[in-house]
Amino acid sequence: MIGYRDLIRAVVDEQAPSDDRQYHQPGRFGDHDLNDFVPPQRDLRLAAVLVPVIEHKTDPHVLLTVRSADLPSHSGQVAFPGGKVEKSDGSPVVAALRETEEEVGISRDLVDVVGCLDMYQTGTAFNVLPVVGFVKPSFELNVDTNEVADVFEVPLSFLLDQKNHVIETARYGGQDRRYYAIYFKDYFIWGATAGMIRNLSERVKKWSD
Repeated sequence: MIGYRDLIRAVVDEQAPSDDRQYHQPGRFGDHDLNDFVPPQRDLRLAAVLVPVIEHKTDPHVLLTVRSADLPSHSGQVAFPGGKVEKSDGSPVVAALRETEEEVGISRDLVDVVGCLDMYQTGTAFNVLPVVGFVKPSFELNVDTNEVADVFEVPLSFLLDQKNHVIETARYGGQDRRYYAIYFKDYFIWGATAGMIRNLSERVKKWSD
């Protein structure tokens, strides 16, 4: 049986997009158009998040955060650590690692970056690149409470199981919009974060079929 490391390596894109045009290609998020929150002709800002797969001995988990209620966008939502790509970063991968270190204290030295998922466009006009990395479990959290209200882990197997994915509907901009949602204990994972998880799950399913 293939191990989770080899499986993840097999389904992610080894290289991040190298051309600005690639950052604006639509992602693959199942049979539903989950990028339609972005108004037409709206300029998108580039952001990056880290999908941190924590390599526990018994079962890999994925680390997630709850964003502070005081943040101007996506406040109180479950998210991967990450943020806007700055010019000084040089690349989205560097930005994802920097933001992760700033938000939760995981040093980039503990992260083995293996690839990327599809870009995800948000209603707040960000085009987000999810960067997947294996993380050694020897880290100690050092949370920036100005940005992060909580940190928790979810088994990777739970997130990849599409039985745990539901599609919900909300009224947005005068229209009904559909989005993925995942319920785990008392946490509600939805929108962009759930869409990125779904993208990883779709890739795994396609590779396994």
